[in-house]
Amino acid sequence: MAPTFTHEFNHSAFKGKVEVPVGLFIDGEWSTSADKSAKTIDVVNPTTGEVLTAIPEGMAADVDLAVKAAQTAFDTTWGLNCPGFKRGEYLIKIAELIERDIDILASIEALDNGKTFSAAKGFDVTESARVFRYYAGWADKIHGKTIETTSDKFGYTRHEPVGVCGQIIPWNFPLYMFSWKIAPALATGCTVVIKPSELTPLTALYMTKLFNEAGLPKGVVNVLVGLGQTVGAAIAAHPDIEKVAFTGSTPVGRKVMEEASKSNLKKVSLELGGKGSNIIFADCDFDEAVKYAAQGIFFNHGQTCCAGSRLYVQRSIYDKFTQAFKTAAQGLKVGDPFEPSSYQGPQVSQTQYDRIMNYVECGKQEGAKVITGGKRYGKTGYFIEPTIFGDVTANMKIVREEIFGPVIVMSAFDTEEEVVAAANDSHYGLSSGIFTLDINRAHRVAAALKAGTVWVNCFNELHPQLPFGGFKQSGIGRELGEYALENYTEVKTVQINLGMKCGIPL
Repeated sequence: MAPTFTHEFNHSAFKGKVEVPVGLFIDGEWSTSADKSAKTIDVVNPTTGEVLTAIPEGMAADVDLAVKAAQTAFDTTWGLNCPGFKRGEYLIKIAELIERDIDILASIEALDNGKTFSAAKGFDVTESARVFRYYAGWADKIHGKTIETTSDKFGYTRHEPVGVCGQIIPWNFPLYMFSWKIAPALATGCTVVIKPSELTPLTALYMTKLFNEAGLPKGVVNVLVGLGQTVGAAIAAHPDIEKVAFTGSTPVGRKVMEEASKSNLKKVSLELGGKGSNIIFADCDFDEAVKYAAQGIFFNHGQTCCAGSRLYVQRSIYDKFTQAFKTAAQGLKVGDPFEPSSYQGPQVSQTQYDRIMNYVECGKQEGAKVITGGKRYGKTGYFIEPTIFGDVTANMKIVREEIFGPVIVMSAFDTEEEVVAAANDSHYGLSSGIFTLDINRAHRVAAALKAGTVWVNCFNELHPQLPFGGFKQSGIGRELGEYALENYTEVKTVQINLGMKCGIPL
């Protein structure tokens, strides 16, 4: 029997006892570390600051065991030995189980991460099921091409699974990022060793129960909770892992890429940080722009790599917009994630809370004006008021660096050329937004912005069909959509000599 974390939920949307296995999930079984020096990792409730449970720590030796299990599964029950339509059936079953347990998963996510139950249910869990269902549809449609060369040669390509993949995901969208990584990998026929964040591991561990219930062959997915410097580093450097996918900060992404180059030059995809710009032109739909500006930064408590954290408003409406945006921010209820009226819960950890508040203090010291917020909310947990800074300049730290919290900076601009230059003045290039009713301007500015995603008259809208990733230091490769399949496939060329005669004189 696996060790479990048991919690009794008693909120308006869900009441019941939930059990989560808390061991290392290797080859379809839960266990503790093979390394006797391994300790345990505390999982903290960010709403109260109290420890929920302690889970076994994974170590490098466990990565070795998981890779072996994944390779065996790839060679026997998965990979080229499990046809695409069958892989699709497994993915559909997983999606159905997620939908069945939507209240359980949303409750665990709210407890573990601090996001509101309503957001977890309405977005994170719902969209995770959609991602598995979307890639189920791709599983039997990953095709090569027949390519004409000469009449006596027959050439074609095959898109084959890479093999064993290592995946490292962050704490801001624990289940959603889990689905982004695992679903396309399984659809292509790859097997997986995945490390969820040690801060928010509970939904990933609950998913291991669903994998077994779905009948997924043992070893296809292996889940190891551990620290970045042990399990994460071992995954990045492992010589038998053929591809590594990482979502997290840009500095850690550089380290993952460095480690991946040392052993076998494995394929790498990186989804990294951002400092998204959101541009409000005077001809926008004013009320919609205000609502989306709030969603762009305060969604998920600002803990979003694609957050619209730099807000540029055309000067003729700047004062009016500032007042409306301030009112909108002050109207967002901060509080218990399980209260139906709460929009923003706590930040994920004490470390993250301290980091954000340090940026707030830095902004004040640099001379930025606090329009609203900038303070702790309540006396327990890691709550921060929605915060808006005005009177900022381009060289301020709060303008240049990713804060990853409910903090936004506002600036006025006059011309289109001016704001495009300001928006592009960043090491990052993950996301940007444009609010205008001029369709010509929308296309023109979207083309000029150096960002992997440009939202027009919306912000933070994500769909399984649409690729997601960044320019510049925001990453390499794309997640979601058909584009993500490229991360997990190798293209093989086959050329058959039909004439059976050598074309080169000897």
